[in-house]
Formats: sequence, C-alpha cells, structure tokens
Amino acid sequence: MQIARLYRVYGRVQGVGYRYFVQHVAARLGVRGWVRNLDDGSVEVYAVGSRADHDDLSARLHRGPSMADVHAVDVQEAALEKLSDFRIAG
Repeated sequence: MQIARLYRVYGRVQGVGYRYFVQHVAARLGVRGWVRNLDDGSVEVYAVGSRADHDDLSARLHRGPSMADVHAVDVQEAALEKLSDFRIAG
C-alpha cells in the first residue's frame, strides 16, 4: 500500500547538498516525489512509498549528508499524488 507524507527538515540543510542527497536516497528506495528548499532555510520533502520506504527515508532525512546538521524533521500525512519519479523542485 502506497502512502504519501510531507516532511519538513530544519537545521543546516541548505547549501550542503541535502536535496541531492534526498534525491539519491529516494531513487535507491524507489520512492516518488520531490524535494525543495524553502525561504526560511528549511527543506520540504514530499514522498510516496510504502510504510517501510518511509521508515527508511525518515531515518536518512534525520541524518542527512555529512555536511548537514539536521535539528528536526516534522512529518505529516499528505494526499496521494500520481508521480513517476523523484525530482528536485524549484
């Protein structure tokens, strides 16, 4: 069963390759969705996958790439969108 979640990642997550890290992780997991920087310095991730995929993705979002310093990750259930891949958005 596929579910969708919206993650908001806080900390030093812009300018450190975080979006590319998320795109790589999502591709390896087979998760569809997108990632984008927000004006307040956080990163937003929309992801569609199984519960197990989300468990793996969430754990990796909390760690991030080596140059990142993740302080918090908020998550909420989201409406399911039909997407074919995972991309870096705007």
